[in-house]
Amino acid sequence: MNLKIFLCSYKFYLCGMKINGFILLFSTLILGLLGACQPEESNANKEIKILCTTGIIADAVENLVQGHAQVNHLMGPGVDPHLYKASQADVMAMQSADIIVYNGLHLEGKMTEILEKTGKSKPVYALGHYLDSAALIIPDGELVDPHIWLDLSLWAQGIQGLSEDLSAHFPGKEKEILLNSESYTKKILDLDEWVVEKMENLPKENRILITSHDAFGYFGKRYGVEVKGLQGISTAAEYGLRDLTNLVDFCIENKVRAVFVESSVNEKSLKAVVEGAVASGYDLKIGGKLYSDALGQKEGPAGNYLGMVRENVETIYSGLE
Repeated sequence: MNLKIFLCSYKFYLCGMKINGFILLFSTLILGLLGACQPEESNANKEIKILCTTGIIADAVENLVQGHAQVNHLMGPGVDPHLYKASQADVMAMQSADIIVYNGLHLEGKMTEILEKTGKSKPVYALGHYLDSAALIIPDGELVDPHIWLDLSLWAQGIQGLSEDLSAHFPGKEKEILLNSESYTKKILDLDEWVVEKMENLPKENRILITSHDAFGYFGKRYGVEVKGLQGISTAAEYGLRDLTNLVDFCIENKVRAVFVESSVNEKSLKAVVEGAVASGYDLKIGGKLYSDALGQKEGPAGNYLGMVRENVETIYSGLE
C-alpha cells in the first residue's frame, strides 16, 4: 500500500474514533442525567411507609390515611409494650419507614432511646405529646400513666393533633386526611357517650375494677370507676406477697364481685388473688379478659380500637353488675 494512502486512511480512522467517542460520551451523559432524574420522580409517586409501635396506634393511623400509605406495627395481639425490646428486624423496619408513630409517655419504655435517635433523621410523632399535661395522670412516685387510649375523649384529642402533622406529608390530600380525622374522632366520641351511659347504669357500689396492672386509671377517672391493679402502671413493676395479701383484703372488705385478667399480662398473678380470697371464705371470681395494652386478634371483636373498647366495657359490666 502507498504510504500516503495509508496515512490518509489512518487519519480518517482516528477522526471517526473521535466522533464516535464524542457521541458515546454525550449519550452516556444524557443517560446519566435521565437516571439521576428517575429516583426523584419515583420518590414523588412512592407509597409512604408509616410504622407504628402498637396495633392500637396503627388502627388510628389507618383510619386517618385510609389507603394513602402502607401502615405497619411492631407489637401484635397480646404483646406487652412495657417490656417490649426492639429486635434487629424492628430496627431495620424503623430505618426503612418514612414516618414513625408511637404512644410516648414511657409506654414503650425499652424503646425510648432508639425512638429519640430515629427522630433526628425522620418524622417521629408521639400521640401523648398532643395532650395537655394537666389531663395526664401521674401517680405518686411513678412516671406519667401512658394508657391514654382508655379514656376515649383523650384519645380523640391525640388523634386530632396527630392528623394535622400527618396531613403535611400528603400533598394534595391534606383536607381528606383532616376530614378522615373528623369522621373517626366523631365515632370515638359517640362511643365515649355510650361508655358513660353504660357505666352509669352499673350500681355505684359495684364500680370497682381490679386488674393485673394499673392500666385503667384514665378509664376510671373518665367513667366513674374505682381502679386498682396488682402491679403499678408498668408491668415491669415488681409485686410481692404483701401486695397480694392487701389486694385480697381489699376485695373482701369492699365486696368486689370479680377481678379481670389482661390479654397482655400473665394471668398467674390475679389467679393468686382469687385463690387467696377463696381460701379466706370469699367467693371471688375472674370476670373475664380485658384488652389493656394491645388489641385482640384482627378477625375478632377486639381486633380494632372501637371494638376493643366495646368488648372491654361489656366484659366489665357483665362481671360487676
